[in-house]
Amino acid sequence: MLENVTTEKELHEACGLFGLWKGGKEAAHVAYFALHALQHRGQEGAGIVTLDSKMQEVKQFRGYGLLSEVFHEPQRLQNLTGDCAIGHVSYTLNKQASGFADVQPLVFHFYDQTIAIAHNGNLTNAKVLRRELEAEGAVFQSGTDAEILVHLIRHSKKSTFHERLKESLCKLQGGFTFIVMTNDELIGIVDANSFRPLAIGQMPSGAYVLASETCALHSIGAKFVRNIHAGNFASITDKGLEIFEYTTKTQIALDAMEYIYFSRPDSEIAGINVHSARKKMGEILAKEAPAPHADMVIGVPNSSLSAATGYAEASGLPYEMGLIRNQYTARTFIEPTQELREQGVRKKLSPVVGVVQGRSVVLVDDSIVRGTTARHIVEMLKNAGAAEVHLRIASPPLRFPNFYGIDVSTSGELLAATHTVSEMCSEIGADSLEFMSVEGLLDAIGTHFDAPNRGLCLDVFTGEYPAPIVDYEATLKKELSPLQKRVLKGEDVDGK
Repeated sequence: MLENVTTEKELHEACGLFGLWKGGKEAAHVAYFALHALQHRGQEGAGIVTLDSKMQEVKQFRGYGLLSEVFHEPQRLQNLTGDCAIGHVSYTLNKQASGFADVQPLVFHFYDQTIAIAHNGNLTNAKVLRRELEAEGAVFQSGTDAEILVHLIRHSKKSTFHERLKESLCKLQGGFTFIVMTNDELIGIVDANSFRPLAIGQMPSGAYVLASETCALHSIGAKFVRNIHAGNFASITDKGLEIFEYTTKTQIALDAMEYIYFSRPDSEIAGINVHSARKKMGEILAKEAPAPHADMVIGVPNSSLSAATGYAEASGLPYEMGLIRNQYTARTFIEPTQELREQGVRKKLSPVVGVVQGRSVVLVDDSIVRGTTARHIVEMLKNAGAAEVHLRIASPPLRFPNFYGIDVSTSGELLAATHTVSEMCSEIGADSLEFMSVEGLLDAIGTHFDAPNRGLCLDVFTGEYPAPIVDYEATLKKELSPLQKRVLKGEDVDGK
């Protein structure tokens, strides 16, 4: 459930990125199709910037809304001539704070070069860096972390662009991926923990591309080449592809929520197929939290369907389509108020009365954030005649905020931050509620990096933050609930 003020259910991830170097005169159209495959990562704004490498001409178009809404007039794409492009789809733009200035990609024209940049994630020392840069005379035009990197590069005294870039990146903390396009280069950057994926692909023509997920590569006929590793950046020029290391202080910590919710099922992260990982989560969940007297298993469309099928197969229960998703409604986390989000749940999902009526149902979902969506779905199923609803969650309880790019940065947004599992069950109205264990999640995803938690970031479950949370640390400590403090001490708050 994670993706914006809340998610397709209750959370939201920051953005989706794409880049193409020397991909022919239809570069903007290729970027459009790739961004369409990444639309699940951002639905509030979209933009494309193109570069004509011969004429050294940069063009851009950005706007609010879905990609198809921003580029609903064909001429908008056709006007973006050029053989190189970067694109961006984004979430939770603060239109009141910075307005249109925050819609990416951003373009900066200097006397000696042009820089176009797109960013995904969240810098945890952004406030500190902004204050320092403003003290040195920098003037910010947006509220984005992308602009911080550009100012750092331009303030650097190093002699080459790569040296200035490396020096600047070493000042950043938190979770980030960037795609940067200059007059003669396309660059893809990953933070020192690799919280978010950034993949390199190659078109049949030989042109290189960068994308937040491998599903975008498939959509444009590109072949996967490799991932950009933690603390590295990829440089794509007319000479080809080169990988550079900007820091050796790395510790891989792929965000587990990419596997649980954010990424599309047909994407691969660190060589692991997302659908397969989710299905394995369901299988392990069935063993850890069986529902002996249930009649069937149903999943919450769409991100929970893989886990639901795994649960059904492992438990020997039939998998049924007990909930139908209306594919033509906006995602609930986009709604600006809690009341509208709740109405969005009823608009988006409908129970299949003939399937659930009089039956004991195992309802499999990927996560619980506020609990609002889960409560409404359980209520809908019972109103449709379900005799019992046993809620099973294919991830551990989300008890801590995230500061690396998921828009849940306060404990007050998390039901599990103040409630035990039994209390959550009563709040939601289910007949029973069980979550997957942390160890079960690690086994299901199956990474084997030589790093804590096998190379996964579990911050929202455990409160352990792999990278410093500079701007947020004092507030987090002040907001910790008694239950969160007990979890941090290693106490069993759920009575298992």
